[in-house]
Amino acid sequence: MANTHLSRAMSGTVSPPMLPLPDRVAELLSELGSPPRLAAHLRAVHDVAHQLVDWVEQRYPAVVFDREAVLFGAATHDVGKTVHLAELSGPGSAHEEAGQALLLGHGISPDLARFAATHASWVDARFGLDDLLVSLADKIWKNKRVPDLEDIVVARLAEATGRAAWEEFIALDGVLADIGDAADERLAFQASFPIYD
Repeated sequence: MANTHLSRAMSGTVSPPMLPLPDRVAELLSELGSPPRLAAHLRAVHDVAHQLVDWVEQRYPAVVFDREAVLFGAATHDVGKTVHLAELSGPGSAHEEAGQALLLGHGISPDLARFAATHASWVDARFGLDDLLVSLADKIWKNKRVPDLEDIVVARLAEATGRAAWEEFIALDGVLADIGDAADERLAFQASFPIYD
């Protein structure tokens, strides 16, 4: 039964419709014996990241970022929770470093494995738009608004476009509100899967 829950969490037909996790990620989660609830969470965040990168590409065609890296990062950002199961239902950050090490140990490049460690550290000025988009997807999937994170994203977009920060804030606020509207359905989807099988 565990494989059925995990498979459904990663790629089953759901309402609202969500993109399946990439095959590479689904294979990794299966190999790691991922809890179905973790796979459901990663799928929800990955789906939201798709919406964000589509929006960035449409509104900011000249802004340079790595679409595939953002999507992979969103799909794997919490993989360390396969090791730190208590952090699936409670607070903790041990999964961040553990996740990066786990990905590196499975042959994932450092450029992609980094998101497991950076998704909760957006205040570090070294992190680029890719990292910020993964962090943003990890918050807005459940309609959690984080003003400090959003301000950094707005500043980066305003800097890249030369437009006023208030313009970029209004645009970002609009897309985040739209994405946030489906948060209850995403939360229900995640909660429908067991932590332990």
